[in-house]
Amino acid sequence: MRIFKQFIKKLIISITHSLSKTRVGILVGLTLFEEVRERVLKKYLMNNVKSINHNGIEMQFSVPNQLNKFRVDTFSTKEPETLEWIDSFSEDLILWDIGANIGLYSIYAVKARNTRVYAFEPSVFNLELLARNINLNNLNEQILIMPIALSETISLDQMRFTSTDWGGALSTFGKDIGWDGKSISDIFSFKTISCSMDQAASFFKLPLPDHIKIDVDGIEHFILQGGKNILKSVNSVLIEINDDFKDQALCAKEFLKDAGLSFKEKKHSPMFENSRFNSFYNQIWSRS
Repeated sequence: MRIFKQFIKKLIISITHSLSKTRVGILVGLTLFEEVRERVLKKYLMNNVKSINHNGIEMQFSVPNQLNKFRVDTFSTKEPETLEWIDSFSEDLILWDIGANIGLYSIYAVKARNTRVYAFEPSVFNLELLARNINLNNLNEQILIMPIALSETISLDQMRFTSTDWGGALSTFGKDIGWDGKSISDIFSFKTISCSMDQAASFFKLPLPDHIKIDVDGIEHFILQGGKNILKSVNSVLIEINDDFKDQALCAKEFLKDAGLSFKEKKHSPMFENSRFNSFYNQIWSRS
């Protein structure tokens, strides 16, 4: 067996050496090299994990690129109002995290308040990281991934992306508008399915949420439109609204007020003051 293995090894080396002298051999070698390089690189990047602590809560997140490193590094400062809102929850309640991205707030809600989370995220670029982060924090039982888009009704339409980065944002479903209400400049898209909040609860027999977080970069008001029944029983909603996007702001206000919710406050981090997102605020609505 030892002699046979040595023979096979020498044969492979000989064939590889011979092929390396031909054009076809060079192309095959380069192709194989690229495949191996990409697999090794992706495995290495995805295994790059960073631990953070917020208010005594330890969490771990995969950081395969600079965008995710930024998200993790600014966990406590980028959206402190979202963390404060989660900290106000009673324990053992249900959160719908609509636009969960890589799961930062879903994971914090479970670890901080023992919340059960339904994480809605349709991005193929974010789903792997969302699942990895859930596993890193051993929360497979407490967080259920809903890999579908939400809209005002059930439909088959385009999911449009302005970025294909892991952890990217500023995408949209079924509309030609982006985060600023203007026509979206997408660089990647695919056709997929959506349903409304009310339909999701009915179709999948989901428990009704006590709290809802909505951050989908432009179509928040359409999602609210499809959740009139859900909104009637929810305790609070945190929703990202662009004050300069008037249709979004006015429609969201109307839907939330019609559901019997009262505006509590709106906040954003000082880091947004001198950025193109300075008109973005997380609004908090609650049932009086």
